[in-house]
Amino acid sequence: MPELTLSETAYNDLRTMIVRLDLAPGDVLREDDLREQLGIGRTPIREALQRLAREHFVTVIPRRGMFVAGIDVSELSMLFETRTVLEPYAARLAAARGTAEQWAEMADELKATKKAKGDNESLMAIDRRCHELIWEASGNRFLLDTLDTLYAQSDRLWHLYLADVADMGHAVTEHRTILDALKDGDGDHVAGLVEAHVRAFDEDIRAAVTERLESPLAG
Repeated sequence: MPELTLSETAYNDLRTMIVRLDLAPGDVLREDDLREQLGIGRTPIREALQRLAREHFVTVIPRRGMFVAGIDVSELSMLFETRTVLEPYAARLAAARGTAEQWAEMADELKATKKAKGDNESLMAIDRRCHELIWEASGNRFLLDTLDTLYAQSDRLWHLYLADVADMGHAVTEHRTILDALKDGDGDHVAGLVEAHVRAFDEDIRAAVTERLESPLAG
């Protein structure tokens, strides 16, 4: 794997902080503060922020500055309708193009599920890596880049609404059946399984958002 540039390192660090809500929606992003926090120069920080703005993690307001983008609940449907089209397509390609080495790595990831039981952060990391392996196996870098961004937005929603209450165990377990279909090279089957997997996550997020909005403490 090629060594990351400083710009890529800054991007990865900042996106992780936004996804995990270390930088919360509405927080002001000051380049000098980020330089000190990350130990990275001004130009890589600026390039990272520009990329995050293009991906809707950061909002730029002229003459006011940069802010962590808010999470617009009304855009949930757009996020997941895109994932439910692209994720199954990537899985279909992966079933045809994936290697034994990639499926062995996915199996190793899933073996760590028992050790991570009850640790939602670790289970979410396993879920993400399983998705990444499918995207990589698709052999389409445009799909990979797009799905990486969409997953990060979904991950951010999970941290906001579900991290403290959800059990990620069942979601990770679904990857075992997905892996079996990938090994068999059954594109139709794996596409259906992945679509159901993404839809289930969407339903969990929607239920949590609805509960939050209807709570007497909301607003």
